[in-house]
Amino acid sequence: MTVRVLVADDSRLSRRSVIKALPPELNYAIDEAANGKEAIALLNKASFELMLLDLTMPEIDGVGVLEYLADKTEKPHVVVISADFQPEKQRIVMSLGAAKFIRKPLDQEELAMTLFELGYL
Repeated sequence: MTVRVLVADDSRLSRRSVIKALPPELNYAIDEAANGKEAIALLNKASFELMLLDLTMPEIDGVGVLEYLADKTEKPHVVVISADFQPEKQRIVMSLGAAKFIRKPLDQEELAMTLFELGYL
């Protein structure tokens, strides 16, 4: 089974780190976005099962992407991976439909457990 994944983060290094942290036992097809505007454009062109989303990005931030997805019938599971771990921000993203909020720096085991909980492992 191939899992279609969108990794959205303005840092190329962070995107590489997230991709490297994905468990190797699954087959992934990965697209990358450097900001929320690019992420939304990719979401309009293809369907993704999973989105790994940073909050602090230029043009459209992660909250804006979640707001865009809020009224969509088909949408990916969204795992927010961010250094902005304020309780209010966490509450907002969870209320907008995020499946999980993981703190940066990314813990590979926490990501694997999250993917297990979402049914990918």
